[in-house]
Amino acid sequence: MLYTNVTNINHFFIIGFPGLSLEHYGIVSCLLLVLFLAIAFGNMFLLVFVKCESSLHRPTYLIFCHLALTDLTFGIVTLPKIISKYWFDDSIISFYGCFAQMYFIHLIGAAHSFILMVMALDRSIAIYAPLRYTVLFTNTSASVLCVISWLLPISWMVGVVLDALSLPYCNSNLIVQCYCDHIAITALGCENVRDVQIVAFGLAMFSLLVPLGFIIISYFIIIVAVMRISSAESRIKTLSTCTPQLLITFLYYMPRCFVYLANNVGFTFSVPVRIVVVMLYSLLPAAVNPIIYCFKTKDIKDSLKRKFLVRKVNISTKT
Repeated sequence: MLYTNVTNINHFFIIGFPGLSLEHYGIVSCLLLVLFLAIAFGNMFLLVFVKCESSLHRPTYLIFCHLALTDLTFGIVTLPKIISKYWFDDSIISFYGCFAQMYFIHLIGAAHSFILMVMALDRSIAIYAPLRYTVLFTNTSASVLCVISWLLPISWMVGVVLDALSLPYCNSNLIVQCYCDHIAITALGCENVRDVQIVAFGLAMFSLLVPLGFIIISYFIIIVAVMRISSAESRIKTLSTCTPQLLITFLYYMPRCFVYLANNVGFTFSVPVRIVVVMLYSLLPAAVNPIIYCFKTKDIKDSLKRKFLVRKVNISTKT
């Protein structure tokens, strides 16, 4: 469906994965549903478990909860519509609904990036100044920093969306993506598209690179502090406390940096491959992160073991 005058589009069509044959719709919808359920149950479990376990009411785990919240909300915002497309052949999304989805997608992504920066600050203080950690980094300070990480992108994301809304849309109303992101929508504009995309790209790079730069500096400080420890065993033990944070940060930043660098050096992906890559690095970490929290974090793992053992003992005594 094409429009050739000014903005009079009432809805968009989500294309999803271009070239996917109809016979594979059922398989794709099932895989996306499994992914959605993994994201939903994994992250909700973490949020409820930390809430109910008083021993985990500490800054590190409050930060984990905010990261789990970003993963959960991102899955809720993006996956139901694309599942509906392949399950019920429902590709239509309203004009303003598409912009609302775009707003939350980019807001959540930016917030996640800033919360990762807070997580790096938490680890650097814990390792560089362990004796002052409980004074410098409290539950209150961690919560305030995480809330700021949510609030910071809210203002400029409103501007980004209003800027995109100001464009006249007179081209195709086909979104060649699995959800409404900024590039996919503004590419359908017919005037001043590049100016709008440059501003949005600059803000996206700010949201990505400023936290990444801080994280790199934080882990440089951590490495310096660890190298000052005389015992090799203590050095390994101290570094192991950073393992979950490093894995989560790696899963978030490395695929994005690879895609950006590949584009800059002239290596381009075909449209279907690019969409698959974007979906993988956007949604797979959200499903994997709860596993990292539970099995790579000693306190959570120990709490789960205690709960499991107590339940096992209670069942044994009853039988």
